[in-house]
Amino acid sequence: LLVEATPQPLQRVFLADSGSVSVEVAIKMALQYWRAQGVEGRSRLLTVRGGYHGDTFGAMGVCDPVHGMHAEMFGGVLAKHLFAPRPAPRFGEACGEEDVAGLRSLLAQHSHEVAALILEPIVQGAGGMHFYSAEYLRRVRQLCDEHNVLLILDCIATGFGRTGALFACDHAAISPDIMCVGKALTGGYMTLGATLATDEVAEGASGGEGAERPVPLMHGPTFMANPLACRVASASVQLLLDSPWQSRVGAIAQQLEAELRPLASSPAVRGVRVLGAIGVVEMEEPLHLPSVQALLVRRGVWLRPFGRMLYTMPPFVVSEAELRRITGGMRAVVEATESALLEKGARLESEVWRESQSHAG
Repeated sequence: LLVEATPQPLQRVFLADSGSVSVEVAIKMALQYWRAQGVEGRSRLLTVRGGYHGDTFGAMGVCDPVHGMHAEMFGGVLAKHLFAPRPAPRFGEACGEEDVAGLRSLLAQHSHEVAALILEPIVQGAGGMHFYSAEYLRRVRQLCDEHNVLLILDCIATGFGRTGALFACDHAAISPDIMCVGKALTGGYMTLGATLATDEVAEGASGGEGAERPVPLMHGPTFMANPLACRVASASVQLLLDSPWQSRVGAIAQQLEAELRPLASSPAVRGVRVLGAIGVVEMEEPLHLPSVQALLVRRGVWLRPFGRMLYTMPPFVVSEAELRRITGGMRAVVEATESALLEKGARLESEVWRESQSHAG
């Protein structure tokens, strides 16, 4: 079922425990691929800043090394990988040669030691809800081909229709060598992830077809591919594919755009962006999470803001009324933040006025 749903070149599936573990498997697969080919030295990964790939050790190593959630606590002990600048062109914008210059330069200098390039396609999630150009992703694929580097796409957050395409890489009409999926794979009911690969990578990681001493992929957790999780995943994916998910996601996108876009005029808001069933309100300042959560819960809404990001990724079966309640909660947060800014400004103006009067006296 996964092979049928994902881009055609991906013909092999390795089932893992979770999305983060699927990233670990992808990293191992890339490293083992080169070693099995007798190529030494390809032991580093290349990625872009602003990314997030999970909380397990290998995955943490390719999260943003400065602003990522693990950087302060674990930065000194993680593997040292290579980081290109965050993709600059936004979704829907053109991507010029200058936009991939940093990535091209790193590949030119380090391709002999890079096993794979890993990134989230189109949407960088926990690294800042950044939506970038599909053309940038096409150029990434071209650069990997030019420098003989494997491409890993982390579709854990963006897979199964979330961005309006079944998989985010479909926006760029490209396919990776290795793909990671999770989250919506089971509809959130059970923990399960999967790492998909091309025949070339899967066979190559074992030494190639007809190898005298084939090597299995060195990963075998106890509960991988457990029957219950696989049955849930099969039902969840089939339910999605049999549903009118495209029209549902399109309707969600239209409503998010209509109800969130007006918030962009608030002085408390830096920007609003919508892609598929993802709606983001980026605030000017970091949110006070306990206050925000309390306000949302009072309105019957549960969201997980972080930093300056107030966002929603609703289920595709959300009703128009339910989504309006969610966006209404987001609007209430913006209005409360705006009021606090105005009160703060008024207090500041009052203090400046009093200070000027004291000096005048």
